[in-house]
Amino acid sequence: MNISLYTNAQECFEDLSEVLRVFYPGAQIVAAPREDAFLRHERSETPGWVQEQYDLQGERLQWTAPLSGDGWEVKRRRRRSVKQGAYWLLRRVTGKQPPWGSLTGIRPTTLFYERLRKGDSPQEAEEALLRLFDLRQDRAHLLRQTCDTQKPYIHPPRDAVDVYVGIPFCVTRCSYCSFFAEPLGKGKLVPPYLDALFVEMEAGAELLGRLGLAPRALYVGGGTPTALTAQQLSKLLERMRSLFGGAREWTVEAGRPDTIDEQKLAAIGESGVTRISVNPQTMNDQTLRLIGRAHTAEDAERAFLLARRMGFDNINMDLIAALPGETLEDFDATLGRVGALSPDSLTVHTLARKHGSVMNEFGFHPAPPEVAEAQVERAAHRAAQMGMRPYYLYRQKNVAGNLENVAYALPGKESIYNIDIMEETVHILALGAGAISKRIIPEQTRIERAPNVGDVGHYIARVQEMIARKENLWRDRLPCAPERHNEQGNPVDPRYRL
Repeated sequence: MNISLYTNAQECFEDLSEVLRVFYPGAQIVAAPREDAFLRHERSETPGWVQEQYDLQGERLQWTAPLSGDGWEVKRRRRRSVKQGAYWLLRRVTGKQPPWGSLTGIRPTTLFYERLRKGDSPQEAEEALLRLFDLRQDRAHLLRQTCDTQKPYIHPPRDAVDVYVGIPFCVTRCSYCSFFAEPLGKGKLVPPYLDALFVEMEAGAELLGRLGLAPRALYVGGGTPTALTAQQLSKLLERMRSLFGGAREWTVEAGRPDTIDEQKLAAIGESGVTRISVNPQTMNDQTLRLIGRAHTAEDAERAFLLARRMGFDNINMDLIAALPGETLEDFDATLGRVGALSPDSLTVHTLARKHGSVMNEFGFHPAPPEVAEAQVERAAHRAAQMGMRPYYLYRQKNVAGNLENVAYALPGKESIYNIDIMEETVHILALGAGAISKRIIPEQTRIERAPNVGDVGHYIARVQEMIARKENLWRDRLPCAPERHNEQGNPVDPRYRL
């Protein structure tokens, strides 16, 4: 489905497109001349005010908003103005109230915390978001619950840093995935990749020492870390423990049940890892084949129970709502089998069509919005029955039903790393191909990033450059940044960025 759009302010095109896709999921938004457009938008400004005028096939609306504050706040008010005006016109025309109202951002908790900083009580913050953004009552309450669960973790020490290590290999590629990952094949790239990764890890640990930063949480993700052999995994984890010891939490994504065995779990347990994930995504074997997962529901149960027998007492399981062809009954069956295992946390993603995924390329469609929402609501109900509370949530573009991803956990089993990365309150030192380091600068309400290249071969060849990027990210905090050299002995420019 194509929807034509005209705006006289080109900077508004993408914001208007986001709102249109909330009401018309999956639509392709195309620019059109004014006279041919399905939605027409015109913006004008006077000192201190912005005016938006909309025409949707004869239905008209005028929206006016004040512009005040510093440059960043004025920019935010402009974006919010064009989105809210379009939202209210589309709500009137379609008769729909999306779950998240006029919000299109990925971190709704940010707005809740913003209200609390202004002096609102949690109840007042919830009511304000209902009023300002037309959130549905259940979503506003979900925000409040999530922020309440985060209380013990949301104010980290100023010297805290989280360390992420990426293993960009998978035995097969899931059709919904767009992450950096390469087929494992015969594993020929793994040894040179680990050699380069260890060089970057050592430089990263040395950098943290000079910065006076202490690891708060460690996270090994991917890809599929358990695609490595038990020996390779043990070597990696032992190196991490020696370089980044003392972290409060340590997670390994043992996400693919078909890659989990007793030897790998032993390597994980002996290294001191405190939390793992065993991710079935669905307990429907037919769907597992469709989405490219090389395991069965029985494999997922076997892997989980093996981990329990070996003493793991903080196990997460990931599920995906709105998978193609899955009914509410299918999802209920998955929840029943997962619930019988009694995981310590349950992360429920809503399927999003991502650029670069096989699912998007070949036109697989998520479940209809009403089915997606019913599945998400059933998951929330089952999590509550299991004694879990929501502890982080985020949203994505092109997500089924304009819904959300929510993690639930038993009290005390929340993932510190997941909270930190979603709320962006802690520096992230990210190591490995495709990893993105983040430096939080709260006094300037600013985040700076240093990305690593995603291609494994390029990462191996350019690891010294990746090290230099991190030096540059924190350069103004270092008393004296040492000069780095490439393999030819030439200095690497620390200012280099992607």
